Amino acid sequence: MAAKLDYHWHLRKVMADRGMFSTTDLLPPLAERGITLSTSQVYRLVVERPERLSLKILMALLDILDCTMDDLIEPITAAGAVKKPKKAAAGGPAPDAEGLGGLRPKRARIRGVDRP
Repeated sequence: MAAKLDYHWHLRKVMADRGMFSTTDLLPPLAERGITLSTSQVYRLVVERPERLSLKILMALLDILDCTMDDLIEPITAAGAVKKPKKAAAGGPAPDAEGLGGLRPKRARIRGVDRP
């Protein structure tokens, strides 16, 4: 089974390394490159992990911060994506047994009530 991939977004850290500590510091350099974003859009871009990102904005960020894509985006394996095979305990149920195995309760049988 292929591992599911995820990523970490490091824009805030890269900005801090370059001496840019406010999200609004990105507004003028982005405007110079023809990209107009509102202050809330820039804040979300810096603080949150973007799910969709324009390649023009990505290229502008790489140019403004003088960094590579590896500096901004770190690929990782998604948590809980890889399942480990179940192991049976010594003398326990077979590895393919699910749940409680032989400890399951008996099914209740409901019978009609005799009424006088």
